[in-house]
Amino acid sequence: MSGKIEAKLADLGYALPEPVAPLAAYVPAVRTGNLIFVSGQLPMGADGLATGHLTSADHVDGTPPADSAVGIAQAAARLCALNQLSHVSAMAGGLDNVRRVVKLTGFVNCDGTFNQHPLVVNGASEFMGAVFGDAGQHARAAVGSSSLPLGAVVEVEGIFEVA
Repeated sequence: MSGKIEAKLADLGYALPEPVAPLAAYVPAVRTGNLIFVSGQLPMGADGLATGHLTSADHVDGTPPADSAVGIAQAAARLCALNQLSHVSAMAGGLDNVRRVVKLTGFVNCDGTFNQHPLVVNGASEFMGAVFGDAGQHARAAVGSSSLPLGAVVEVEGIFEVA
C-alpha cells in the first residue's frame, strides 16, 4: 500500500524495505489496541549489516561528518528506523495510519569511554521527525551496550500509535 508517507520517504531518498525476519525466538512487532511495539531492529540494508564498536576516540564535536564513526552509526540508526517502519506499515495497513511515534529506544555498541549515545540515536529520531513531522516527535532513551547482536553498531526499538 502506498500513500503520502511513502511518498515523503521517496522524497527523502528512501524506499520502504521488506520487513526483516526475526533472528531469534520473538516476533518483529506486536499490536495491542492502537499501539504497535516494534522489536529492536538492526541496521540491515542492501549493503548488509552495519557493524562497529564506538570508543572515546570516536568522539565528535558538533555535527559528525558522514564518514566519521559517529556519522556512520547515525546512518545505521536511520536504517534501523526505516526497518521499523516496514513492520509498522505491514501491521497498520500502511504508514498513513500512523498517528504518532510514541517512543524510541536506541542501543549503541560501545565501550565505557564513549558517551555520545544520544548523538548516534539522533539518526533515528531525526529521521522520524523528517518522515512524520510533528507526529514524529517522541520520547526516547539512548543507552550504551558492550555488545549487540551480530556486532551491529546500533539497535533501535519503537512504539507507534496507529489509527
